Amino acid sequence: MTVLVDRPPAAQPRGRARDPFLDLLRVAGMALVVLQHWTIPVLAYDGVRLSAGNALSTPGVWVVTWLSQVMPLVFFAGGAANAIGFERSGAASQAWLAVRLRRLVWPLLPLAAVWIPLPHVLLTLGVPEQPLEMGARLTGQLLWFLAVYLVAVTVTPYALRLHARHGWRVPAALAAGAALTDVARFATGVEAVGYLNVVFVWLAVHQLGFFYAEGRLRRAWALAAGGFVAAALLVAFGPYPGSMIGLPGAEMSNMAPPTLAVLAVGLGQVGLAVLLRPWLVRLPYGRLLDWAGPRIMTVYLWHMPALFAVTGVVVVLLGVDTPAPGSLGWFAGWPVWFGLLCLVMWPLLKGFARFETPPALPYGTPGTGGTLAAAGLAGGGVLALTVGGFAPGAGPFLAVLALLGGLLMTAPRTGERSRDTRATGGSAQ
Repeated sequence: MTVLVDRPPAAQPRGRARDPFLDLLRVAGMALVVLQHWTIPVLAYDGVRLSAGNALSTPGVWVVTWLSQVMPLVFFAGGAANAIGFERSGAASQAWLAVRLRRLVWPLLPLAAVWIPLPHVLLTLGVPEQPLEMGARLTGQLLWFLAVYLVAVTVTPYALRLHARHGWRVPAALAAGAALTDVARFATGVEAVGYLNVVFVWLAVHQLGFFYAEGRLRRAWALAAGGFVAAALLVAFGPYPGSMIGLPGAEMSNMAPPTLAVLAVGLGQVGLAVLLRPWLVRLPYGRLLDWAGPRIMTVYLWHMPALFAVTGVVVVLLGVDTPAPGSLGWFAGWPVWFGLLCLVMWPLLKGFARFETPPALPYGTPGTGGTLAAAGLAGGGVLALTVGGFAPGAGPFLAVLALLGGLLMTAPRTGERSRDTRATGGSAQ
């Protein structure tokens, strides 16, 4: 059996509608991330410290993470969308990259504007220090995805050239790099070596999106079977844990840093998603995607502050710990918990979704060196927030200065009209 994927927009004349399959993967992937972050924490407060467990650490439940760890699918969809957008734009690579940088960095500014002063204000009002610091740090740490995705976007024009010349040899080389990185990590015991896989693992999945964009991702059944079987063998006979998310108390994580096992699961997920594509694109979700697509970054950035707001009131202030996962109280209380989170999230969504679209200004044509420098500053700022979060101190302030510096380097320099629409191919795929 061979699955042929009908050509998506990149292989068609410009102006064709967006690919709903990519939109679905992006929106559904981010929605599932939010749902898990809201659902799996096991929270308790002893009057001084807030502790956070994980419902997925229940024995045997780790197998769920082979489907619920959807970041590989998000990077795959991003790779396909970047290839399509770059091909459609007809713009120079630096112009396309400048537009993408603005779209990714601009929504971070209101998050920083709130979270840099907020911990200081709340400490003054008597909010307990440890729960507040936990919330401030985790709000920034979840930006790791943006830090890595900025790297993927920055290298897209160069990765596309490699793709055109070498095809499947590129993701194969990246997968080999991931394997060698794990060997070096486990042989030497130096955990820091494993962070090379931030590049190898996520760029390998991102590169697969290029094949989908060209309609060349065939034999999806073999990709699905091979990926999941390889992951099973790695877990059964290798040093890898079964869970594809980090769990409290675990000796190692497949995500921090990413491992060959999570890459194998990612390949399986991509193959499975492509197999299901003919069915998925027939589902009546068009209006939902039209509503959610322009808001999904806001949901991703602000869902953890919503969680900490509800946790602060329910767990810290009222002293109501979350019930044991799977218990009657857990199932009975979940609708109330989820409803409170949605109630807090709604005004945040209404207030900050407007920042998903950067202001339309008469941007000039950026130079290659300046655009790469802007990407470096923006990436450095996001990385600093990922490592240190928004905990009180100089770190968040310096990180935001780097973000602003990156944005300013893409600021208007001539009187030309904005090229944002053309440089994204008229779409935010």
